[in-house]
Amino acid sequence: MKSFGLTDKGKVRKDNQDSFIIEKCKARDCVIAVLCDGMGGAKAGGLASQLSNKAFVSYVYAKLTSRVIKKFNYREILQSACEEANGVAFEYSQFGEEFSGMGTTIVGGVIKSNGNGYIINVGDSRAYHISRKTDSVVQITRDHSLVEDLLEFGAITREQALTHPQRNVITRALGSEAQVESDYYEFTLLSGDVLLLCSDGLSNIVSDTEMLACAKEKTDPETLCRALMKLALDRGARDNVTVVAVMR
Repeated sequence: MKSFGLTDKGKVRKDNQDSFIIEKCKARDCVIAVLCDGMGGAKAGGLASQLSNKAFVSYVYAKLTSRVIKKFNYREILQSACEEANGVAFEYSQFGEEFSGMGTTIVGGVIKSNGNGYIINVGDSRAYHISRKTDSVVQITRDHSLVEDLLEFGAITREQALTHPQRNVITRALGSEAQVESDYYEFTLLSGDVLLLCSDGLSNIVSDTEMLACAKEKTDPETLCRALMKLALDRGARDNVTVVAVMR
């Protein structure tokens, strides 16, 4: 398995509140990949993002390398890791006014060398499963956002969602409350398939079909990430942009 990630503050923002971590776990022949998109003041949002990333990966890595645990419940591990990350971010949000309102999205999990993958998410950062063999791109995660809720209720169309004035309003985030609910997903990567994680800085201006087209042209994670990043920056990238690719 090969993996790569990139993050950029974009063309408008002064600070980058996105962050990502890719951690190889040789003991379990897998990769831990996670991406966070912070919110709040520049200092607070970036801190929430980085703290949550580190807390999440540390928890998962400790569980996977434990000599006590023989059989892994990935749902339990990832959701507990998410709770741990939320607790760290929430505690910091109580320290002072400059940290009040801090929070972050999160999407990430474990991808094993046999292709089995386990993902959680909170917020609107996304995970996609891209297959060149079947010429398909599938969004694994569901956004926790106002626009996604409106779509489910049939109040707006998919086309209207792209330009909705409240498309950046999320309904769940790490650090904003003492408790948080994450969603859990499982998937399987076949040979040549890609797991793509991205912040909304990418998904808001690069379509699913364009992601697929890039993946069909770029056959390794680094060139794929660089191509998608260039596409976002060339279009003005008004938000921070982060993309992570894991390829089997």
